Amino acid sequence: MPRVVPSQIIGLIDQVLPPAKDNKSFYLDRNHAESCAAIIDLTEQLPSELLVLSNQQYTELVLALNAIKIALENWKLRTYRLSKVPGLGDLNPVSIIRNILSICPDEFPSKDTAELSFIEDGDFRVNLEIDISATNQALSNGEWKAATVLAGSVIEALLLWVLDLYDREKVRKAVETLLHDGILKNDPGKNLEVWSLHSFIEAAAKLKIIGEDTAQQARLAKGFRNLIHPGREQRLGQKCNRGTALSAIAAMEFVIGELTSQYNS
Repeated sequence: MPRVVPSQIIGLIDQVLPPAKDNKSFYLDRNHAESCAAIIDLTEQLPSELLVLSNQQYTELVLALNAIKIALENWKLRTYRLSKVPGLGDLNPVSIIRNILSICPDEFPSKDTAELSFIEDGDFRVNLEIDISATNQALSNGEWKAATVLAGSVIEALLLWVLDLYDREKVRKAVETLLHDGILKNDPGKNLEVWSLHSFIEAAAKLKIIGEDTAQQARLAKGFRNLIHPGREQRLGQKCNRGTALSAIAAMEFVIGELTSQYNS
């Protein structure tokens, strides 16, 4: 069964009951029964983690849904007009539902997602947690390429975050040593935003931000992530599979674990 998200329900409402979008006055009657039933059915399938609401907003959502449910039952016996919910102003209950769902996200980290509490930037943290959740979901769905690529992007974002906290001179000296030792073939430059995953991994390992075991696992993830490039796939005859996905996710979890132990203490 497809996962229901708030924007899907909003799209349905806009299609079958356009006045709700502009909070215009309108009524519901027996002729709207099928549309109302669909709105109720989809709303009740929403994952709880997507209902990011205050107590008041959630109460209003429940009241609006129940007003429509009662009307659906009553319409089996008689027809009448439903235009508002007592105690919730003059808005139609469908408008109330639409307004509340419009503030809910379509994505949110699952309850099993590793928490990145060491990152203070709330928006950045939630975005990364959403990516981690999507990575695990892709693995569960057998989407090997998506899981491999997403895990690599999370590793890259985390290492960029932690290196950005470091003294620039220390980072520069680490890069110079890596260049001298031939570990880095090209100077990645001073702008961390344009670094490759390879540069992030080697700099973080040199600065002992991540241990050698984690670095080695991340190097494997880097190699697997390169398989997304069609030219490389053609040359090597390799493709992302369950093994590449598991390896990349393991590297992601190792990096998260190291940063958690360092920055949560």
